[in-house]
Amino acid sequence: MNPRELLTIEEAAQRLGIGRTTMYALIKAGQIRTVTIGRLRRVPTFCLDEYVQHLLAEPTPLDSAA
Repeated sequence: MNPRELLTIEEAAQRLGIGRTTMYALIKAGQIRTVTIGRLRRVPTFCLDEYVQHLLAEPTPLDSAA
């Protein structure tokens, strides 16, 4: 089975394990990029990967506690 390149907002939120409202907030804040095809907004799968990589690169409070 070949994974799709573009996901709906709901599918992208499910893939990240977050709610739809949180997903829309991340998109509005510019943290996750999307594309528009006609009237449809879709999330490229690589944009989710970019977002996760960005999260991993940020220092967390636990990193400085050690």
